[in-house]
Amino acid sequence: MSDTIDSLKEAEKEALNGESQSRRVKRHSGNTTGGLILIGIGTIFLLSQLTGFHLHNWWALFILIPALCKLNEAWQGYRADGRITHSTRGALIGGTLMAMVASVFLLNLSWSVFWPLVLIVLGVGALLNGRS
Repeated sequence: MSDTIDSLKEAEKEALNGESQSRRVKRHSGNTTGGLILIGIGTIFLLSQLTGFHLHNWWALFILIPALCKLNEAWQGYRADGRITHSTRGALIGGTLMAMVASVFLLNLSWSVFWPLVLIVLGVGALLNGRS
């Protein structure tokens, strides 16, 4: 009986250590994502000042920021669990759709191109849901 209790305590310690490490990875990845986003936006504005490159819909970058955060969340969830979970799928689909909307505005694409892509992304999401 004592051996069973000791083995359960060891398993609980290992689970707690893994959980705290997962939290550290998420906190660190948030800092990395935020830093990369700021560097990217700063680079775009610097190019605008130095070369004459101009984004007409620069405000769409603010749609791209949460999209990149969601995609990073999906990646971190996949790395932590080693598989695509329900929350990972949600972050992946949501981030992809937001990135597509931002791309339509930033690149002045036609909305007629956007809708078939939405159907494709939703179809991929349905396939991923079927695998769980």
